[in-house]
Amino acid sequence: MPHLTHLTRLAHPYRAARFTRPTGRSRRSTALLGAAVLAVIAVGCSTPAEKDGPEPAGPVRSGSAAAVPAGLPGMPPVLDPEDLYAADRPGKLSPVVKDFPSRVYVPNTLSNTVTVIDPETYKVVDTIRVGVQPQHVVPSWDLRTLWVNNNRGHSLTPIDPATGEAGEPVEVHDPYNLYFTPDGRYAVVMASLDRELVFRDPHTMHRIKTVPVSCYGVNHADFSADGRYFIVSCEFSGELLKVDTERLEVIAQQKLPFHGAMPQDVKISPDGRTFYIADMTAHGMWVLDGEKFTTPNLLPTGKGAHGLYISRDSKEMYITNRGEGTISVFDFAQDRLAKKWRLPGGGSPDMGGVSADGKVLWLSGRYNSEVYAIGTADGKLRARIPVGGGPHGLAVYPQPGRYSLGHTGVFR
Repeated sequence: MPHLTHLTRLAHPYRAARFTRPTGRSRRSTALLGAAVLAVIAVGCSTPAEKDGPEPAGPVRSGSAAAVPAGLPGMPPVLDPEDLYAADRPGKLSPVVKDFPSRVYVPNTLSNTVTVIDPETYKVVDTIRVGVQPQHVVPSWDLRTLWVNNNRGHSLTPIDPATGEAGEPVEVHDPYNLYFTPDGRYAVVMASLDRELVFRDPHTMHRIKTVPVSCYGVNHADFSADGRYFIVSCEFSGELLKVDTERLEVIAQQKLPFHGAMPQDVKISPDGRTFYIADMTAHGMWVLDGEKFTTPNLLPTGKGAHGLYISRDSKEMYITNRGEGTISVFDFAQDRLAKKWRLPGGGSPDMGGVSADGKVLWLSGRYNSEVYAIGTADGKLRARIPVGGGPHGLAVYPQPGRYSLGHTGVFR
């Protein structure tokens, strides 16, 4: 089934509302070898070229005398070429976020609110009014802001994660989803119904370049290990795009080999060799060689495969099967599905993220107006929390990592 945003059209105009409180493994060694010894902390709200920003990822030398080509200029160096998520280990909070209160932010597409949950008590502690059809809560590249994507309200609402306060909405047309280039230079708005990729200033959100696309329903993405390209899913035409990060243009496109394919979340493997793309109607995930961009293979996972999340030790990936109330667990080392967890009483697990300590997987229940807290050690449901209508791209924040690539929190 399509996302709720594309089934529901709310007619009333967006009104800028302030918040209210409730009562109650391509190893790519030629490009990345030697970068493992470099660690860069993304601090400040400045761009990478400004003072106190991450150092540019210029040429790095390995133990030999040979120079190793760099990744995307300005991108913080990869810590470990065998594990792109090495910066996401438990306890590795950036100095920028270490004092932020731990919260779960849940955008409710039908209620036009963001529910805020205390993950320690599993209690709702706040409700923030935002624009029409909020789809995802997205951490900014510099980790200082959470952006609520008000898809049909045509705006982004900033939330200060230090205080939980919402700021004035910023006008942005059709922001279904939001990403940031690895160098921190651009915000990338997935304008799904406009059929555009819109590159914007990551702080002011001023439009810099618009890239029209011929596919329909751009929604999710992830970046290559070197940051030089990213793969985009097109939900309604069943296609994938390959986009050059420096040139800001589509360089390849393909139709998925499944009638009625609806690709969703995109995630790269820890070793950088493979992209995985969840597919809601093919009921599994596509396994893609991003470099060659050849026809991917389908790995069945469960009905309505939707979201993809990496464990804190980079050993497993959690796949939400929204249509059957289950979560499949993929083992990277064994290259296979290792287990499946079923929500007691059913549910519609959708989007979310892993807790900072890696012990809990937080997911929205899209069609059940609830949120699930699931133990990653045993797959058992720890809590089922009522929220607003149509909960979607929830963000667990803060999380470990040096910088954010966007969506509900993809950190490197």
